[in-house]
Amino acid sequence: MRSVLSVSLPEKMAMELDVFAKETGRNKSDIVKESVWEYLWENRFRRMKKRLNPKAKAAGFITDDDVIKELFP
Repeated sequence: MRSVLSVSLPEKMAMELDVFAKETGRNKSDIVKESVWEYLWENRFRRMKKRLNPKAKAAGFITDDDVIKELFP
């Protein structure tokens, strides 16, 4: 099932979207869908990171690099 959403953009942003769509050969709807998807994913990631941060620090993981070093030795 799909849902239709009407979005009002400032003129400059709309023009930049038009140019980007033409340059990439993509339609504006797909670009906006991808942008919203990435925003929602990043928002979920930030919330999860904030929730897990105290547990990570208690386990000795202070920075993101500490976690990466543990996952990919």
